[in-house]
Amino acid sequence: MNEITREQLTGQDQGHLDADSLSVALHRSVIGPWQALVEDARIEGFDLVVASSFRSFDRQALIWNAKANGQRPVLDDQDNPIDIKQLDAWELLQAILRWSAIPGASRHHWGTDIDVYDRSTVESDYVPQLIQAEVSQGGPFEPLHEWLDEYIAKGHSHGFFRPYQNDFGGVAPERWHLSYAPLSKLFQQQLSLEILKPLWRNLAFGAVAEQYAEEIYRTYIAVPWSEYPE
Repeated sequence: MNEITREQLTGQDQGHLDADSLSVALHRSVIGPWQALVEDARIEGFDLVVASSFRSFDRQALIWNAKANGQRPVLDDQDNPIDIKQLDAWELLQAILRWSAIPGASRHHWGTDIDVYDRSTVESDYVPQLIQAEVSQGGPFEPLHEWLDEYIAKGHSHGFFRPYQNDFGGVAPERWHLSYAPLSKLFQQQLSLEILKPLWRNLAFGAVAEQYAEEIYRTYIAVPWSEYPE
């Protein structure tokens, strides 16, 4: 099932998801490849699990508005909180977009993208923070990601890749973020500003987002096609 509606594309409908086969909701066509990747990881000694999968438009809007209104921290590239009072509106949006997608444009809406970690390296009650310290040298999940680096490079990852592997000045590198390329590439092609801009009008700083819509799309939404696997 590769068809997806505008509402599903933007996180407003969940009809494309399978929320029963696993403990998390994924696109129906992603369940099998994900289970295969989990099994490969298990053989190598990792307990590969999902920290975050589908995220609805409303959930993404709560995150966005909380950051824009100062109710939730906005972090810099070293995981330190930014004093948003020192930023103008466009600078604030860019700081938020570095780590959080604007609602409607999150790849997590599609059910193809997940944030992952190795459960075997932490206590059972550990809550992943999804920050650089966890996945960089000395972090608890570094060995998993070293293995994933090699597995993805060899084309053995069952269609999964890292859309934010490289820093192009927009979204920060997110080693924990995996995407199922056969579907996410199709869905990215369907996403457009015509679909997105009407959804931003009721967000915090929505008017600013509309003003800079083309730059937001180019820099923070569209993953370069060269990043997708062949």
